[in-house]
Amino acid sequence: MSGFIPDETETPRMPTAPLHRLPALACDAHAHVFGPYAQFPLAEASSYPPPLAPADLYAQMLDSVGSARGVLVQPAPYGTDAGPILGAIAASRGQVRGVAAAQAGTPAAELQRLYDGGIRGLRFVEMRTPTGEKFKGSVGVDELLQLAPAMKQAGLHAQLWAPCDAYPSLLPRLRPTGLTLVLDHMACLKVERGVDDPAFQAVLKALAAGDVWIKLSVCRVSNAAPDYADLEPFHDALVAANPTRLLWGSDWPYVRMGERAPDVGRLIDLFHDWVPDAAVRQQILVDNPQALYGFDNG
Repeated sequence: MSGFIPDETETPRMPTAPLHRLPALACDAHAHVFGPYAQFPLAEASSYPPPLAPADLYAQMLDSVGSARGVLVQPAPYGTDAGPILGAIAASRGQVRGVAAAQAGTPAAELQRLYDGGIRGLRFVEMRTPTGEKFKGSVGVDELLQLAPAMKQAGLHAQLWAPCDAYPSLLPRLRPTGLTLVLDHMACLKVERGVDDPAFQAVLKALAAGDVWIKLSVCRVSNAAPDYADLEPFHDALVAANPTRLLWGSDWPYVRMGERAPDVGRLIDLFHDWVPDAAVRQQILVDNPQALYGFDNG
């Protein structure tokens, strides 16, 4: 099989059990699978040592923290090859959904095939590597605009990974597409600017209006692990603005984080502490992903 098989891989950090039990049918709405590389080689040479995190290890991770459901997101080194995600979905008995990637011009039949395989969105990346380059294999917003009509027909939403500063100009461009918009990693806010930062306030306004969904994934936004205290005011602001448009995601297996990789069990406990209202936790962990990703009831 053609592709890139990495010479070395990282071993993912497996979680400890959280102190607080997740509600029934809770969903980790943001994680990734990699490998096995003999079956699923990378489409692009990775700019980081990729983890060996195949579907069976991912299922073990979910089980160890008591998460019944999960959503897998396309990592850039796989380009537009959704094979690892589709394989994990097929093995999950309806408990996993996916967000893939596709280039402009992808035939409608291919988008429908992805949807039929459990894919519910496509990911578009405007973030850059630490050296300022585009992530190899990623697909940008310009292609989103070209794909939008076919995506809408297929029932796919758009997931965006972009700098917070980009959203005040991006969102007005994307709203006319009529696509559901999901923002990765708490919209990549800048903690050092505070909650009054105009870019964060623009995102908060869009969330309050129901124009976007936002994933509450903390570990790439703050370096203040393991408690991420500097991020709590932003988290509180998002929850207060519109809990019906929030999702929670671990971001396991934490590529490019090395020793800084958090413990999923600890992140779940942190979410429990930051969202003390059980009804709101139920909304974010169960009801919202049920609605957005179309999991079967029960």
